[in-house]
Amino acid sequence: MTAFRDLHATGIFVMPNPWDIGSATTLASLGFPALATTSSGHAASLGKEDQKVTLDELVAHAAAVVAAVDVPLNVDAEYCFSADIVGIGPVVRRLASTGAAGLSIEDFNPFAGVINPVEVAAERVAAAADAAHDEDLVLTARAENLLYGAGDLDDTITRLLAYRDAGADVVYAPGLVDLSQIATVVAEVGVPVNVLILSGGPSIPELAAAGVRRVSTGGALARSAYAEFRRLATALLAAAESARLDGQA
Repeated sequence: MTAFRDLHATGIFVMPNPWDIGSATTLASLGFPALATTSSGHAASLGKEDQKVTLDELVAHAAAVVAAVDVPLNVDAEYCFSADIVGIGPVVRRLASTGAAGLSIEDFNPFAGVINPVEVAAERVAAAADAAHDEDLVLTARAENLLYGAGDLDDTITRLLAYRDAGADVVYAPGLVDLSQIATVVAEVGVPVNVLILSGGPSIPELAAAGVRRVSTGGALARSAYAEFRRLATALLAAAESARLDGQA
């Protein structure tokens, strides 16, 4: 687990998000130093909607990816599959048993369909941090308010600071796209920041200059793969000449 923690110490690294074993082994073979699961991509690979994957399915997925690659894996644990704080520790320990190097917990409550109040969310982060650090896992705490239109930058920073103080090793606010806002977050929180790279957003060199430590892709790679698959399949169904597929069995 030390290797994953050490990646966050200096500089910046890209941690793409595979959605199955084939995409994971491909990304690892290309030389990425770490990988992360994606809840939406994994769900799509199972024919499910995001946030509908079970804990058993995620544990099996994480274990399979860990066994297939020789780089650290961070697990997107969503809401840690527990409405109650007491259930968080056991979930973290189950994910640790897969050999994962880290996991994330977010503050969107899928049971209620709302972003938790910061005090409630911070208590959950603290519970996850206690269990994660017992297992030597890197814990990432996510503020989801920007994705759901449930707060502004000040609210995001307040949340990330609370999660840092609750024990998070890394903080992450998906939806941040303005470089100056990202730099403000980095300067304010004082711990490694993960940024979701988005089309039209800052480049990796710009993020590095702003002090970002980690960049992830979320479900973008899976969406792109499935979109191209759907485009080719649709053309094939229509018997279009443009549907040229390679002929390997």
